Amino acid sequence: MDVLAHNVLAAAICPMPANIVRHVFLDPAAREIYPDWWAVAAESAAALRASALGMEDDPGLTALGGELSLKSPEFRGLWARHEVRAKSSGTKRMRTGEGLLEVTWETLSVASAPGQQVVAYLVRPGSADVLDRLRAGAGAP
Repeated sequence: MDVLAHNVLAAAICPMPANIVRHVFLDPAAREIYPDWWAVAAESAAALRASALGMEDDPGLTALGGELSLKSPEFRGLWARHEVRAKSSGTKRMRTGEGLLEVTWETLSVASAPGQQVVAYLVRPGSADVLDRLRAGAGAP
């Protein structure tokens, strides 16, 4: 769940972390950004477990799991549930400097790069004005 690339508007919505799960559990700002933090956290832990299937010996995954387990009691509790759920689509609310942004998102697998995904966010009705202000502030087209 490492972020490999993002666009200017995505960075205006939320400062792009190097790793989504680390951001959710260890960055105090995440609790401010996501009004539904607990749901985002549960989804992230279950998605990490899903992405770990068949990669149990991966040193990066082991290090991430160890770091999160040591530093986040919420992660430890969610990880202990053993929920496995791939992130394929959903809705999310995010607080921005321009207001509350509500989006739906869809995960698309990259056929030529197994294990990599593109996540597309679509603004929900009522959030277009927030997105327009973010776009203007970021200088995005």
